[in-house]
Amino acid sequence: MKERESLGEFLRRERETKQISLRELAKHTKVREHILKAIEEGRHDLLPSPIYVRGFLSAYAKQIGADSQDVLLRYEQLLKGEPVVRSEITSRRKAAGKTFIKEIRTRRQIWMVSGVIAISLLASYFLHPFLSRPSVAPLPVKQEAREAIPVPLTLQATEVSPAAPAEPVSLEIEAVEETWIRIKVDDQSEAEAIFKPGEGRSYQAARQIDLLIGNAGGLDMVLNGRKLESFGKSGEVITLVFTSRGAEKK
Repeated sequence: MKERESLGEFLRRERETKQISLRELAKHTKVREHILKAIEEGRHDLLPSPIYVRGFLSAYAKQIGADSQDVLLRYEQLLKGEPVVRSEITSRRKAAGKTFIKEIRTRRQIWMVSGVIAISLLASYFLHPFLSRPSVAPLPVKQEAREAIPVPLTLQATEVSPAAPAEPVSLEIEAVEETWIRIKVDDQSEAEAIFKPGEGRSYQAARQIDLLIGNAGGLDMVLNGRKLESFGKSGEVITLVFTSRGAEKK
């Protein structure tokens, strides 16, 4: 990526070099053509939330054979208003690699210390009858060794990571036939509407959208920037649940 070249210019140059049209790219990435064009032109006012743009950029980069990590890093710096060049990307990768190696060494040292403690306790257990006086019973020593051995298990438990928070849900609907719907966004009250051909609306949810459709073949739907296939025929009544993982028919 050239130093003075914008992210959009880089992506468009790489796409044209591979002789891939915007229409072909939209078909393979499942991202609408006007969003891809806005990315190339740097029209961020026409793009949805950055959480969705990151997914679009990752799909775009993979389709044209570019480094998706470089593209996403450049986008993050673009959001902060800071320039990024290849040398900075390389240095960050080296720093991340050093941190990873340091963590591995630290964990290895913890396990080595734990192993030494366990071996010392076992050695004390077996050598104690020869070093202590005959009047001392070995039973209490066995109990101490059994209680001390599980020390490494405590270290393993600290490595469990918390579950990732749910991502927001964005749903766009547009009627191709007259269609009645009943929709519920998260914990809000249900709402009903009738859409005539050409009419549509966007809905945003933090977790989930429940949609009852009176005419399954009457709507075009886009979930988180990706167009969905039809879930039924004209006149069919269906219920759909939308989350960040996708759409589910009930």
